[in-house]
Amino acid sequence: MANIIVRAVESLLNILKSIPEEFVSVSARLAMASVFWRSAQTKIEGWSFLDQSWQFYNLNSSTFLLFRHEYKVPLIDHEIAAYMATFGEFFLSLALFFGFMTRFSAFGLLAMTAVIQIFVYPDAWPTHIMWLAILLYIIKHGPGKLSLDHALFKY
Repeated sequence: MANIIVRAVESLLNILKSIPEEFVSVSARLAMASVFWRSAQTKIEGWSFLDQSWQFYNLNSSTFLLFRHEYKVPLIDHEIAAYMATFGEFFLSLALFFGFMTRFSAFGLLAMTAVIQIFVYPDAWPTHIMWLAILLYIIKHGPGKLSLDHALFKY
């Protein structure tokens, strides 16, 4: 009986080990890109294409109110912080989506996550630790073969 269980577990592990690395890397990139992209979309308004706003520099008034009254990032003026965060969410998530400058983009989003965790929502650590794990995976393993980085630079 024990041999049957051991063989079943080994078979299952072999199946799990056969999951293509590309599936894992693309999934990680898309997961994190979507989190930050959706956040950027709540902060901007203006020209729309494919139901997405593309004027990253055109922040809505509620964004400034959030940064002034709720987010309160220290040492940075709330308007500058609003533009920096929106710019980062917009461009770093796009770069991550396409796998361009992937490790740099993931590191930027990791830094943003740290700021959010420390200064904005310290009780949201269960969410942020999941982001941390995925971003660290991307930083360590890179974008994978299905990426612009691989197509342009072979890594």
